[in-house]
Amino acid sequence: MRIVFAGTPEVAVPSLRRLVEGSEHDVVGVISRPDAVSGRGRKVHRAPVAELADTHGIPVITPRRLGEPEVAETLQGWAPDAGAVVAYGGLVPPPLLELPTHGWINLHFSVLPAWRGAAPVQAAIAAGDATTGASTFRLEKGLDTGPVYGVLTETIRDTDTSGELLDRLADAGAGLLVDTLSGIEAGALTPVPQPADGVSHAPKVEVDDARVRWDLPAHIIDRRIRAHTPAPGAWTTHGDLRLKLGPVAIADSTAPEKLAPGEVHVTKKAVFVGTGTTPVRLGPVQAPGKKPMPATDWARGARLDEGSVLG
Repeated sequence: MRIVFAGTPEVAVPSLRRLVEGSEHDVVGVISRPDAVSGRGRKVHRAPVAELADTHGIPVITPRRLGEPEVAETLQGWAPDAGAVVAYGGLVPPPLLELPTHGWINLHFSVLPAWRGAAPVQAAIAAGDATTGASTFRLEKGLDTGPVYGVLTETIRDTDTSGELLDRLADAGAGLLVDTLSGIEAGALTPVPQPADGVSHAPKVEVDDARVRWDLPAHIIDRRIRAHTPAPGAWTTHGDLRLKLGPVAIADSTAPEKLAPGEVHVTKKAVFVGTGTTPVRLGPVQAPGKKPMPATDWARGARLDEGSVLG
């Protein structure tokens, strides 16, 4: 089939690569978000999906809005049989939904109808789910409400960060997307409406959502920090400084029996912080303008007093 691919970040790259290098489908065009300014040097960076398309000589458009008239004109010229969407970062407007012959097929990183929305992997880890997965479904006007073509499942490991889990789902999901498109082409797949039960939502994670609340139980703090690693990055404060935190560990018998929420206890080998239940042992800590470092190195440099409090 002639495929238009819409995607932007690194997580969408495995799907585009599988379509281009490992399938019989013909990717005739790519839609990606506009180049963005990022990094300390504030340089303009091409989106990872657009970069991969460039290396294969595939035409790329980067509209600010998919509702721009030029987008519809370009799509009509590409004459796609189907659209494939993976983490594009914007909604496909209703006038474009029926433009491809078979519509738009979205690869979403949850088992729908669970965790509809922008941050399904983060939500699954934060909620303590034991499993998650990926779904392919046909886009419609509602947010992630369309009928489902295929599903795969993936175990959430006790130490998974959202980055690690998303990498696994992106690789496995690429195969699911290609299989779905091939099944549609063969007339072998009929999408199934999502059930009304089991719906949950995963809105975009904002920076303030990633602030650590030390009054919560230790296991909740552990999940939330892993859910927000690497993006947007869990954080807390020490005085006027904002500290970015890597994953923590629920403390063992070497920790003090009780610390007040946010209270810090430093030993030669570990830095413990109090929570609403048992303490946690800090992992990597990143101070402003610094690289991530072991918590003990940070504590020595910060010259913490006994009874110092985070947050």
